[in-house]
Amino acid sequence: MNLPPIPRPTADFAQPAGSGSAEQCSAKPCLRPAEGGDAGSAAAAASGSRHTPPWDGPAAEKIAIIGAGYAGLSAAVELSAAGRQVDVFEASRVPGGRARATQIEGFTVDNGQHILIGAYTETLRLMRVVGADPDQLLKRTPLRFEFPGEFAMSAPRLPAPLHTAFALLLAQGLGWREKWAAIRLMRGLQADKFQIEPDTTVTKWLDANKAPSRQRRLLWEPICIAALNTPADRASARVLANVLRDSLGGSRSASDMLLPQVDLSALFPEPAAEFIARHGGTVRLGRRASSLRREGDAWWIDDAGPFAQVVLAVAPYHLGHLVPEMAPQVAHFEWEPIVTSYFSYPDWVRLAQPMLGVDAGLAQWLFDRGRLCGQYGLIAAVISARGRHLDLPAAELERGIHQEIARLVPDLPAPLSVQTITEKRATFACVPNLQRPTARTGLPGLWLAGDYVAGDYPATLEGAVRSGVAAARLVLAA
Repeated sequence: MNLPPIPRPTADFAQPAGSGSAEQCSAKPCLRPAEGGDAGSAAAAASGSRHTPPWDGPAAEKIAIIGAGYAGLSAAVELSAAGRQVDVFEASRVPGGRARATQIEGFTVDNGQHILIGAYTETLRLMRVVGADPDQLLKRTPLRFEFPGEFAMSAPRLPAPLHTAFALLLAQGLGWREKWAAIRLMRGLQADKFQIEPDTTVTKWLDANKAPSRQRRLLWEPICIAALNTPADRASARVLANVLRDSLGGSRSASDMLLPQVDLSALFPEPAAEFIARHGGTVRLGRRASSLRREGDAWWIDDAGPFAQVVLAVAPYHLGHLVPEMAPQVAHFEWEPIVTSYFSYPDWVRLAQPMLGVDAGLAQWLFDRGRLCGQYGLIAAVISARGRHLDLPAAELERGIHQEIARLVPDLPAPLSVQTITEKRATFACVPNLQRPTARTGLPGLWLAGDYVAGDYPATLEGAVRSGVAAARLVLAA
C-alpha cells in the first residue's frame, strides 16, 4: 500500500495549552508506522514533573482512575473539566482499552472496526470537550444498510419520524408486506415507549411480532449483532429496544452513521490524555495496577497514593484480581468475540460504499478504509459474536472472506497480505435479564466504570463513555 510514513505521537501527553489535538488527528491517516521506544520512558514522560500535580495536599484532592479505555478516560476528562486532578493508570502502551490502535507489520490499525451513530451524544460531547472535532474525525452519513444484490435501505433527510418510515418504505429487497410489518413493529415499540416487559430474546420478540424471515435476516438480526454483539437467539430484546429508541426512533440525526476516519486511539483516547495533562493530571501508560488496597481512609495503588477516591475502569474479568469481593458480581457473565481481518490489496481496489453488509457469509460487514481514511486498498472484514467462523483455521477463514470480497469487486487480485485480530472477550453477552453491577461498589470511595456497568446500552463505545461520566459525577457528589 502507498502509505505516507507519518509516525504516531509518543505517549507524552503533557502538551502546552493550545496545541490542538483535533487538527493533528484530522491531518494524519489511520494507518501509521509504529515508533519504537521504551514504554516505561514514555509513561514517565507522560507523568513528568512539568505537569505532575504536587500531591502534597490532603488525600481528598487525589483521584485515581485504573484503566485508560473509553470509560476510564471519560471519567478522567469529566473530573478534569470540573477542576479535579486525576492520576490515570494504564497497563497498555496505547490508550483506548478494547477499542484502541494496534500495530500490524509496522503500521497502526484498530484492534476491531467500530462505528458510532448520531445518538452517541455523550461520546460526541466529550470529543468536543477535549478538542477532537467530530466533524473532522468522523464521516457522517444518513443511515444506510446495504447487502449488495439483496437489500438496501437509506434514510432520507426528512424530519423524524418520517425519515424512518420512508427508509423502510423505500427499502430495496423487501416486499410491501415485509415493509409494512417493519413499520408496524416500530410503531408498536413507540406505543409501548420502547419498553419490552418481560425481557426475552430478540428471536422470540420477533416471533411474537410475526416478523417475516427475510426482514429478520436483512434488517433486525444484522442490527442486533452490530449493536449488541450477541446473536439474536440469545440477545436481550429489551436492550435492543433501547438502541432502537435512540436511533431509528430518535431524531433524524440520531440515526446517522458516524464512521471513524482516524484510528480509535486518535479518535478520543489520545486527545483525552492530552486534555488531562493540560489540566494538571497524569496518564501513566505501561503502568499496570497490580494491587489496590484500603489503608485507613485512603486507597493505595501499589506504592502510589494515598487516594481518597478511585474509579475502577478495567475489564470486568479483571475485577477479581484487584477487588476479590467484587468477582461474584460478574461471575455469571459470558463473553462474545469480535474478529477483524485486514486485507491489503493494490491501491485501486475499492468497495462501492464505505461500509457494506455480507448476506449469509463468513464476514458480516466490510469496510473500505481507503474511502474512510486514505488507506487505499485496505479492506476490513468484521465478524461479531460467536459463530461457525470460530471453528475454522485462520487461513480457511481468510480465504473464504476473500472470496466474498471478490463477489463485490470485479477482477479482485489475491491479497498482498492478510492479518486477523481476534478479541475473544470483546464484550459481555447481552442476554435477557442480565444482572449488571452498578457504579456504586459499596466500598468507600470506590466506583466502577465500564461498558458492562448497569445502564440502558449494550457494550458499545457510548455505553463505556456514559458509565465513565456517571462515575465521575458520583465522585464529584461524594
